[in-house]
Parts: sequence; structure tokens; C-alpha cells
Amino acid sequence: MKRCIIIGGAGISDYQRTGSYIKDGDYVIYCDSGLKHLSGLRAGPSLIVGDFDSHENPRLQTETIVLPTEKDDTDTYYAVKEAIRRGFDDFLLLGVSGGRLDHTLGNVSILLYLDSIGKSGLLIDDHSEMEIVSSSPKEIKSDFSFFSLINITGTARGVTVENAKYPLKDAEITCEYQYGISNEVLPGMVSRVSVAEGKLLLIRVF
Repeated sequence: MKRCIIIGGAGISDYQRTGSYIKDGDYVIYCDSGLKHLSGLRAGPSLIVGDFDSHENPRLQTETIVLPTEKDDTDTYYAVKEAIRRGFDDFLLLGVSGGRLDHTLGNVSILLYLDSIGKSGLLIDDHSEMEIVSSSPKEIKSDFSFFSLINITGTARGVTVENAKYPLKDAEITCEYQYGISNEVLPGMVSRVSVAEGKLLLIRVF
């Protein structure tokens, strides 16, 4: 199954690391000011989406969807929905966090949306990888400096963390008390996180 990459306009300082996530055959959508990363990421666009209020329409031969400036969906959210309509199930989000907090939180919520409809989503920024832990366990390798579990919806119950400096067994994490921050994988091991009920945002810190 081909993967869809959504590229937004938030800052990317390490193009080499971020670009290493892009593979041959990926379907790449640039969203409006995400086009500023075109040369840095060296990934040609499969589709361009935007209202072009923050970047000039490059008018390339690539298929381009021009959106109205007044709309409910952000350019990034529209791009995700369009990719779903085109049959994609696996998503990588780049350049969508950092800078304006409202945009960052809105884009992190895309991970919740994808998870809620059975799609896979991974968000990469200059500091970390982010994805949702819900019905399926997630792993964290020891080459990450830290990892955190953040509750961004409801209450997560039956939280279990294995092979970590701060293990958990059948724990509960609420939005009001975020104590799952800055955990560490035990040397030479792979940590495993699972949730029996609810969802958590897993952040693997480089």
C-alpha cells in the first residue's frame, strides 16, 4: 500500500533527517507554504493543495487544488481528507508542528482523526516522532533519548509500559494529570506501550 506524505509550512531545520523518512513511491502532497520545503526535502509533489494565502501558487504542471481562504478545514486537514478519498491508509505528516500553537494542536488532532477511522498516522518534527497509541501496542527503540505519553482525549485506562525506566502496569492517565513525560528505554531493550481503553499521544524524542 502506498503511503501519503503531507507537508505543511511549519519550520524544518534538519532536512537530512526529515527527508530520510521519505521513500521512493510515496505520494507527496504539499500544502500551501509547505512548498517552501520543496528544495530542502528534494521530494517532488504529487499534488499541491492550498488557498495560497501564505505562499504564491507556483503554477507547476503538478495537479493543484486551489481552496477558498474562508473554510472550515485548514489546508493540511483538507489534504488529509483528499488523500483518504483517494484511497490512502498510511500517512506521514511533516512540517506541521512548531511555530503557532493553534496550528500545531490542530495538526496533532489529525492523528486522532486518522486513528478513529482506522488509518495509520505518524508526525515528524525537528524534535520527535508522534503517533497515537490505542488498540495496537507501540514500540520505542533505545536510540531515542526519551519518550512521553500524553493524554489528549478523555481518560486512558489500562496503560502498560514495559522495558522502561519508569514502567507502568494497568495505570490510568487523565488529561488533568500528565505524569507520563520523559521516560527512557532501558539500555539495549525495546519499550512497549499499550492501552486497554482510550488513547494516548506517544512522543519519541530524538
